[in-house]
Amino acid sequence: MREAAFVKQNKAKWLQFENVLANNEPRLSPDELSALYIEVTDHLSYAQTFYPQSKTAAYLNNLASKSHQKIYKTKRESSKRFITFFTEEFPLLFYNYQKQLLLAFFTFALFSIIGAYSASTDGAYVRTIMGDGYVNMTLENIGKDDPMAVYKQMNETEMFLGITINNIRVALMAFVFGIVVSVGSLFFMMRNGVMLGSFQYFFYDKGLLWESARTIWIHGTIEISVIIVAGCAGIVLGNGILFPGTYTRLESFKRSMKNGLKIVASTVPFFIIAGFLEGFVTRHTEMPDWLAVLIIVASLSLILFYYVIYPRIVYKNQVNNLLND
Repeated sequence: MREAAFVKQNKAKWLQFENVLANNEPRLSPDELSALYIEVTDHLSYAQTFYPQSKTAAYLNNLASKSHQKIYKTKRESSKRFITFFTEEFPLLFYNYQKQLLLAFFTFALFSIIGAYSASTDGAYVRTIMGDGYVNMTLENIGKDDPMAVYKQMNETEMFLGITINNIRVALMAFVFGIVVSVGSLFFMMRNGVMLGSFQYFFYDKGLLWESARTIWIHGTIEISVIIVAGCAGIVLGNGILFPGTYTRLESFKRSMKNGLKIVASTVPFFIIAGFLEGFVTRHTEMPDWLAVLIIVASLSLILFYYVIYPRIVYKNQVNNLLND
């Protein structure tokens, strides 16, 4: 698009946004203002790509800077940068990716059901998915009246470190697979969903569904949830390649890569928590049911709050700050 046509097409929106910032125009609703702000910053990126030395790019850069200063004028970048990433920057970013999170979750849930159904119709299916060694070991543990003994075999600290590092590796794989136009991450969700479904059916078939669930989900609630979040990051990466919008495909890829990495980074503290639970807590299979349920419910509440509820809270606060200044 020629620069003149680009300016003519969008000039009215820019002037409206400029007037809002100068308090010369009636206040917009938070959703309207947010949509306008996002559109202006998108136009800036487009102008910087196609008209890098133009007056249009300079004007939009100035407009975006003014709006950014109004939003963040009380925000201090210092030693708190690490904290504000998790409390402000990431939640605000992740607000835009709730649909991708939902897609990753439903893909995982659907194939968990498929995995359980397949295990119920084919006696050899679990061995195909989990491997003979793991199944035979679990059967031996069941015969010893300690079906969850696998969580007691390693030293607590070694298990904590090993599980945490492995889970972070799995999350990175779920993300990187997204480079295959999102299909790779969806396949990763499918594969892990099938494994979980067949694994849980195996214990159900042995009459140990509750015993396995109350034990596995002590750490699995957070572990599985953030693997799904990592899958969401992979979808974000893939969608950046598939749907560049007003950006060049390369620019869109760079932006989606950066945002996807931020999503993966958000999972690291949760993997540490999950690793701690698996290394130090899950092994205590003698704990009362109420305590196990409490840990599971608290873990699920934490995940839902941080990845679903809190991004909406931060988003509304940021928009209200822009409206009130």
